[in-house]
Amino acid sequence: MSYSTADRLRSVTLDDVRGAHKMLSGVARATAMEGSRHLSSHVGAPVLLKCENLQRTGSFKLRGAYVRIAGLLPEERAAGVVAASAGNHAQGVALASSLLGVRSTVFMPKGAPLPKISATREYGAEVRLHGQVVDESLAAAQEYARETGAVFIHPFDHPDVIAGQGTVGLEILEQCPEVRTVVVGVGGGGLAAGIAVAVKALRPDVRIVGVQAEGAAAYPPSLAAGRPVSLSHPVTMADGIKVGRPGDVPFALVGELVDEVCTVTEDELSAALLLCLERAKLVVEPAGASPVAALLSRPEAFEGPVVAVLSGGNVDPVLMERVLRHGMAAQGRYLAVRLRLTDRPGALASLLGALSVVDANVLDVGHVRTNPRLGLTEAEVELHLETKGPAHCAEVQQALRDAGYTVMG
Repeated sequence: MSYSTADRLRSVTLDDVRGAHKMLSGVARATAMEGSRHLSSHVGAPVLLKCENLQRTGSFKLRGAYVRIAGLLPEERAAGVVAASAGNHAQGVALASSLLGVRSTVFMPKGAPLPKISATREYGAEVRLHGQVVDESLAAAQEYARETGAVFIHPFDHPDVIAGQGTVGLEILEQCPEVRTVVVGVGGGGLAAGIAVAVKALRPDVRIVGVQAEGAAAYPPSLAAGRPVSLSHPVTMADGIKVGRPGDVPFALVGELVDEVCTVTEDELSAALLLCLERAKLVVEPAGASPVAALLSRPEAFEGPVVAVLSGGNVDPVLMERVLRHGMAAQGRYLAVRLRLTDRPGALASLLGALSVVDANVLDVGHVRTNPRLGLTEAEVELHLETKGPAHCAEVQQALRDAGYTVMG
């Protein structure tokens, strides 16, 4: 059982967040806030990045997990805790439990990234791999809780967890007292709800904007319906905000205190992650980059100073490579073209020579000679090129046409 009926009815107040802040002293870092000249220029107002990607365990999740576990009764601590997660919550629960001397078990999907599995074990949790998706791991964790009496630690649907996440809001107001807009990624809603509780209580004039991935946006229909609505198949690369149903406790707070929940596309998430890496020198996971994606896509919608919360930096290197390539392609910095040429010695060298004139870097060449659609003396070449942006892509394609090649895509 994730929480009692009394917990379900209990909301979260500024006093709860302040109490959590005291409890987290010496445990969670007061993470840095860095200005972004590039985003400030794009938005037309100061933009600052709240770097929870630099928090212990690589995300904000430690805050809520620690407050929740610290609040357990002695007999509950003795029974241990259990959680289910693909990454950030797993690591937060593991470290919080170790710091508090509580035994922890974490169920993770079999396909969870190896770095996240290793980190969770190193923080002290027993990791059990179960199922292919987090929902299957969640069911296994809840069954384990019923069988053993271990306390299930929900990633977002508990007042103590929300109070812990709300300490980010207190830090924002301390570090940027003149803030006008806070932008934060939304999955189940625990972080957005906690920040909204703290910020709205002290500065009701500050606008709070939540951001969801377009393919996993459960909050807009839920807010329209006035109750949590489940998505059947949420799809996004941003696994940190890939949640099919808002939590009951955070939903009520988000509905009351968050001014807007908007969505961003996968292309926008990719571009945002790339920008954080290139311009801010920060490694951020796709969910953590969602506020930056919103600023890039709707710069006119945010009154400054703006604080964008980079909620986490635990990105699998394999995913990072794919996302960076996708982000570069979305910015016109990759170009894939197919063309035909005469199958004779030197033909490929001539093609590459034409590309060198326009300073296009060839990343990959595919050469096909045996295909029924090709003539007897023809070959088809597919090129992957590194370019400098949309204008350069157009220049490269025109240069190929001017050299007599038929560009097919």
